[in-house]
Amino acid sequence: MNNNATHTPQERQPLRKPDWIRVKAPVSKEYQETRQLMRDLKLNTVCEEAACPNIGECWQKKHATVMILGSVCTRACAFCNVETGRPDQLDPHEPEHLAELVAGMGLHHVVITSVDRDDLDDGGARQFARCIAEIRKSSPTTTIETLTPDFRGKKGALEMVIEARPDVFNHNIETVPRLFRTICPGSRYFHSLHVLKRAKEMDPSMFTKSGLIVGLGEDKEEVIQVMDDMRSAEVDFITIGQYLQPTPQHAPIDRFVTPDEFRYFERAAKTKGFLMVSASPLTRSSYHAGEDFEQMRKNREAQLSNAGA
Repeated sequence: MNNNATHTPQERQPLRKPDWIRVKAPVSKEYQETRQLMRDLKLNTVCEEAACPNIGECWQKKHATVMILGSVCTRACAFCNVETGRPDQLDPHEPEHLAELVAGMGLHHVVITSVDRDDLDDGGARQFARCIAEIRKSSPTTTIETLTPDFRGKKGALEMVIEARPDVFNHNIETVPRLFRTICPGSRYFHSLHVLKRAKEMDPSMFTKSGLIVGLGEDKEEVIQVMDDMRSAEVDFITIGQYLQPTPQHAPIDRFVTPDEFRYFERAAKTKGFLMVSASPLTRSSYHAGEDFEQMRKNREAQLSNAGA
């Protein structure tokens, strides 16, 4: 069963994509090689499952965000194209396959995400920890970013991930509080904030990150309030990108946010003290993640240097 079937089709005519949101179809040799490598190792990617518009660019550069814990999600968010239904059996060899991918591609930075697995007693946290440990064994200089679910408060789940010491802990807020019930019905806004706050409390040296998709009906003031809430949770890095409707059965696009508005959000976020900000129509959580991590690290070093001067 696909989560597309769980949402009532919308009557309104779809909005026409503006020129600034258009991307080229993926055709490069590197794209095909990356795709084949994922098949050979039996790994899923959020790039494909979530129909990311940047897949052609990222896979051409041999950058990919691996999605662990199977390809079927236990939740049905109104913005997401990942299949919803009866989850897959966990692959006990997934951590080793992921480590093989990282070593084989010579990745300097890897992003690990997952479907929601509310059926598991740890929400899948143990598999995240195993993946981090396996990558550390074979690729000790590779930096690791985890983009996790909220684990729905499962005891000890968040601790398992943080104790495995990823370089970046990412958990996306996704939208403003007013829209949470319709856009993320299986999640809670303040619980997501708490996850980010607890992650930073458990390891203050670790970077934390969160993201928003806009164009769902939120207004500027609501986005600014979410920024303030994130900073109260000491989030270091914010991403803001345009929502793109995967199918007619998903939440409709309320509007296409202009590049000027994204620049406004970027300026506002920087004034609030985020170490790193990525805000553009095509921004996604893991888009340019490696380059952004290096810049974030430099920004922190500069911040500490200025504080000690």
